[in-house]
Amino acid sequence: MKISFHGADRGVTGSCHLVECAGQLVLIDCGLYQGGRELNEENAEPFGFEASDINYVLLTHAHLDHCGRLPLLMKRGFRGEIIATSATRELARVVMLDSAHLQEEDAEYQARKAARHNGHSVPQPLYTRLDALNTLEYFGRSAAYGKVMEIAPGLRVTFFDAGHILGSASLYLQLEENGRSCRVAFSGDLGNAGRPLLRAPVVPPASDVVVMETTYGDRLHKSFAKSKEELRRAIADTFQRGGNVVIPTFALERAQELLYFLREGVATGLIPHSAQVFLDSPMAISATDIFRHHPEGYDAETAELFHEGADPFNFPGLHFTRETADSIAINRIGGGAVILAGSGMATGGRVRHHLKHNLWRENSSVIFVGFASKGTLARQIIDGAKSVRLFGEEIPVRAHIHTINGFSAHADRDELIAWHRNIGAARTFLVHGEENVMRQFSAQLQHTQVEMPARGQAFDL
Repeated sequence: MKISFHGADRGVTGSCHLVECAGQLVLIDCGLYQGGRELNEENAEPFGFEASDINYVLLTHAHLDHCGRLPLLMKRGFRGEIIATSATRELARVVMLDSAHLQEEDAEYQARKAARHNGHSVPQPLYTRLDALNTLEYFGRSAAYGKVMEIAPGLRVTFFDAGHILGSASLYLQLEENGRSCRVAFSGDLGNAGRPLLRAPVVPPASDVVVMETTYGDRLHKSFAKSKEELRRAIADTFQRGGNVVIPTFALERAQELLYFLREGVATGLIPHSAQVFLDSPMAISATDIFRHHPEGYDAETAELFHEGADPFNFPGLHFTRETADSIAINRIGGGAVILAGSGMATGGRVRHHLKHNLWRENSSVIFVGFASKGTLARQIIDGAKSVRLFGEEIPVRAHIHTINGFSAHADRDELIAWHRNIGAARTFLVHGEENVMRQFSAQLQHTQVEMPARGQAFDL
């Protein structure tokens, strides 16, 4: 029995871990690296294993940094089975197709640039929409929370609700080989307990080994009450100045959570009824429809809203803008608009156009409500850049910048420590976190041997 690490190792994106047991190779996630151009090149590098050798992929959830290289895995020879919850399956379809579309667009743009410079090679997309569609054929059995699934002799897995996004899961693997056994828990991405919409994370049974995320392993989140008030105040102050509010947002869960809060604010009068709110992300719009199909994933309060026939994601003044022309039209609005657009780290998508039109305006605001990896445009702005480059132009940063981390879909330090304590593992592998954060977090753990694996590193279980 072995485990090796092939992504999100001393970094936050590209989750990919490989378990070998009883002659089977089982991949836990196969995510995309997100950030600068150098990470795009890293995505195209060899996996560190042969794609055709993989028998199963267990997918913890549908965020791009966990599922975004599945089409590349298929393209390079994977012909096994992908197992996930039904909600993850639906959301992953939207995420992979959107990713492929953006890659095709970027490849076309780079090809036009290359054509202007004779002799430059024409880049190819990492994968196409056809590759993404073909990958869907390898999604097999759907996992139900709390139900033991024997995926092969000597390999059993149970999915537990991770409370991170709809359909997200922590995994509990029971491995047997040559008369020996090992229990391995994978946290996936753990949710921030007490948020609306989703239930709190469920802790898997006691395990011998745990592989856990450390995204916010060095800090505590603000309370939701304070975060909601900070969001409301930022919107009110911006409207008073006559500007717009731009919120780079992740299409899955964060967009829906913000719609929930904005609906609540409009209903209670804390946000003006005249406010015009734009969900300017085709992927987030599709994801919101999927959220409506899966009330089994909600907490009791949100489930009751659905039961009463109310839609927690809709309110007066809300506009869904799928078409490009409608997105462009938003930038003709001088003030009084809240613009939710992807991506959350501002690495692509429509939000970059809205930033171009609003970052230089002193009366506007940009509100970041999620984690931003090093090298991303969002991180540059959060870290205080005086100007940023967008579409070949240097754009000054004059807008009011807010960072509200209480909306994070990730557990904070104390929640991570409590989760780990309940697992009781003698051996811990830390992943999905920046190296300095991992070191601070590891110092908080007791009665366990801690490893911070490097990419490609393998261990006997």
